[in-house]
Amino acid sequence: MDEAVFFNPQNSIGNFHDHNEAVQSAKIYKLNNQDESIFVVNDDNHDYQIFLGDDIITHPSKNQQSINEKEYIISDKF
Repeated sequence: MDEAVFFNPQNSIGNFHDHNEAVQSAKIYKLNNQDESIFVVNDDNHDYQIFLGDDIITHPSKNQQSINEKEYIISDKF
């Protein structure tokens, strides 16, 4: 899955260095919150973060360097 999405980095519900650990944490979160869509994404530092689907920024501003939005690549979606 090579789709780029934008999130506010401050909305991350988890930050991991290991992909498997991030996926496991996302699955546990999903078990407790079944109505939420959850994304495991990776950033340019090769870290993995977990975000809720409701936190996607659908219309990023023209200045993508804003602290309130950052581009991530989707690794997994639950």
